Amino acid sequence: MRHIILGTAGHIDHGKSALVKALTGIDPDRLKEEKERGITIDIGFADIVFPGSELTVGIVDVPGHERLIKNMLAGAGGIDIVLLVIAADEGIMPQSREHLSICNILKIKSGLIAITKSDLVERDWLELVSEDVRDFVKGTFLEGAAIVPVSSKTGENIDLLKEEIRELALTIAPKSSDGLFRLPIDRVFTLKGFGTVVTGTAISGKISVDEPLEILPAGIRTKVRGLHSHGRAIRTAFAGQRVAMNLQAVEKEDISRGDVAVTSSSFEKTSNLDVFIELLKDVPPLKNRSLVHFYTGTAETVARAILYERNEVKAGESCYGQLRLKDPVIALSGDRYIIRRFSPLETLGGGEVLDSSPPKRKRREVVSDLQVFRTGTLSAKISLKIEHARAAGISLQQLMAWINAGTGEVSAALDGLIKSGDVVQSEDMFLHRKSLLSLQNGITGALKAFHEKNPLKHGMPKEEVRNQLRIDPRIFNFILSGMETVVTDKNILRLKDFSIALTSSEETFKSRIIEALGDSGFQPPSREELAASIKTDVKHISDILNILTKDGSVVRLNENFYVSKKVYDEMIMRLKGFFTTRKEMTVADFRDLLDTTRKYALPFLEYLDSHKVTIRTGDVRKLLLKE
Repeated sequence: MRHIILGTAGHIDHGKSALVKALTGIDPDRLKEEKERGITIDIGFADIVFPGSELTVGIVDVPGHERLIKNMLAGAGGIDIVLLVIAADEGIMPQSREHLSICNILKIKSGLIAITKSDLVERDWLELVSEDVRDFVKGTFLEGAAIVPVSSKTGENIDLLKEEIRELALTIAPKSSDGLFRLPIDRVFTLKGFGTVVTGTAISGKISVDEPLEILPAGIRTKVRGLHSHGRAIRTAFAGQRVAMNLQAVEKEDISRGDVAVTSSSFEKTSNLDVFIELLKDVPPLKNRSLVHFYTGTAETVARAILYERNEVKAGESCYGQLRLKDPVIALSGDRYIIRRFSPLETLGGGEVLDSSPPKRKRREVVSDLQVFRTGTLSAKISLKIEHARAAGISLQQLMAWINAGTGEVSAALDGLIKSGDVVQSEDMFLHRKSLLSLQNGITGALKAFHEKNPLKHGMPKEEVRNQLRIDPRIFNFILSGMETVVTDKNILRLKDFSIALTSSEETFKSRIIEALGDSGFQPPSREELAASIKTDVKHISDILNILTKDGSVVRLNENFYVSKKVYDEMIMRLKGFFTTRKEMTVADFRDLLDTTRKYALPFLEYLDSHKVTIRTGDVRKLLLKE
C-alpha cells in the first residue's frame, strides 16, 4: 500500500474543510468551537482510499486565518502534495499568497488547485478567476498544475478532483523507510482504555508495536502499545503514513505538539542551527541578531538570527546564518524551516537546516563549510561532518540522526570514503584521515616530550597518553595498531627509536644499587633509604630501579621494596628446600627460613602469592611453583 500525504492551503472561509468532507465523507473539523464558529482553528485529518491503486492519501486540513499560521505550519510538515483552495467568489486573498509562499519555502514539489464555490458564480467569472490563478502560481511549483472548479454543495467535479488527486499521488515517490524512525507530534490526547495517544506524519523509518520509543527533546522513554493509521489498527507504521501511537506509562501532560517521537537514542536536541536563509519578496529586511519566530516540523520557538558575513538580508535575498533557539528542537541537516517576523507576525521566509550540531569554527571556515552542506554531494557532507567530529569520531547511527537520508545512502557514501582513504573505520566509529594524522602526531609528540623529560623511564603509561589527548578508547587502540613508530609494552608506550641511555654517574648508581640490595640480603632498604645512602633523590632512584627491574637485575616486591636477582634466587632455593620435607608453611616458618623479620617477610610472601609461587590457605601457604 502506498501512503501519500496531501495538505490543504488557502485563505479562511474558502471552503477547505467542506471540500475535504466532500472528497472523503469525513469532517476534519473535530473541535466543538470549530463547528460552532464555522471556521477551522486547528489542523484536522481525513483520508481517501483508492483500492484499485493500492493507494491511501492522508489529508491534513489546515486553518486559513492569519492568526492561525502557526497551526497551519504544524500541519505542513511531511506533506507530499498541496491542494491550494481558492474560492470562486473571492479569488486570491492574503492567506492564499502566504500559504503558497510557505509551501514554496518548504520545497513541496507537487500540487493542484481547486476553485471552490463554483456554484456561486457565473461561468465567465469562473474563467476569469482561473486565469488569475494561473498568473498567480507562475514561477512556483504549482505552475502548470491542474485547476479544477468544484462545488462542495452540489458535488460538481468532486469525482474529477478525486481522480486528479489519485493520478498525481501515483507519481509521488514514497518516503523511504530506510532510516531512523522520526515522527513530529501534532496532537496529544487520551482515550478511555488506551491512555495517552500521539499522532503525526512519520517522515522517516518505520516502527512496530512493542518497540521502545523516546519522546524528544524531553527525553521520555516509553513503548508503543498500539498503532493506528486512518482508523485501522496496524502492526507496523512506515514513513509517509499518518500514524496514531498509543504510548505506555506516559501522561498526556508530559508531551506536547512540537515534540518528536524517535526509536534511536542517537538523536540529539539542539539549540543552535547553521542554516541557509531565504527571504520572500516584499518583506522587510532581516537584520543581524534579530528575533524571529522559528518553525520546523511541528515545533515552534523563538530564535535569534545570526547572519554570516553581512549585517542584513533584504527581500528576495539569501545568506548563510545561525539560528540560536530559545527552546531546543530535533532537526536534521536537510530539514526545512520557516521564520516569521517577531512583531507584527508576518512570514519572512525560511530555508534549509545545514548543520544541526555546528562545531566551533574559525570565521573564515564557516561559509565554506556551509556551502558544502548546502550544495555538496552526500559523500562530501558526510566527510566534512566526520572531519568536524575530530578525535571523538562518529558512528553510523549518529550520522543517521544528523542528516536527512536513508541508511543505504549513508552506508554507500561511507564505503566510498573508506575506499578513497578520506575516512577510516574503527569498529563502529568513523574517523577522518585528517583527524587520524593529527592524533598520530599528537601521540608521537606526547611520547617525544615524555622521553625528553623522563630519559630513564621506559615509556609513558598508555592511559596517561589517551587521557592527555582525550581520545575514545576504541579509536585510541585502533590508531596505535597502525603506528609503526610506537611500541606498546603491556600498558607502556614508547617511540620505537627510543632507548634508555645512562650517563657514567647513573651507571655508577646502578652498580651501587645492585651492590646495596645484594649486601642487605633479606632485609632490603626502602627506596628512601637507598636514595639517602647513594645521595640522590627518590625519583632518580625509582627511575633506575625500573630500569634494573626491566633488565632483570632486581625484583620489585612492591612499591617500596626491591631485592637483587641473586637474593631472590637464594630465597626460591631455600623455599623449595623447605617444602621437600614440609607441606605447609606459616609466616613464622618463612621468617625463620630467611632469618629476617616480619616487616620484610610479609612483602616477600605477598609477592610470592601474587606471582603464584605460593598459595595462601588460611594462615598457611603451600608451594605452587616447581622449578
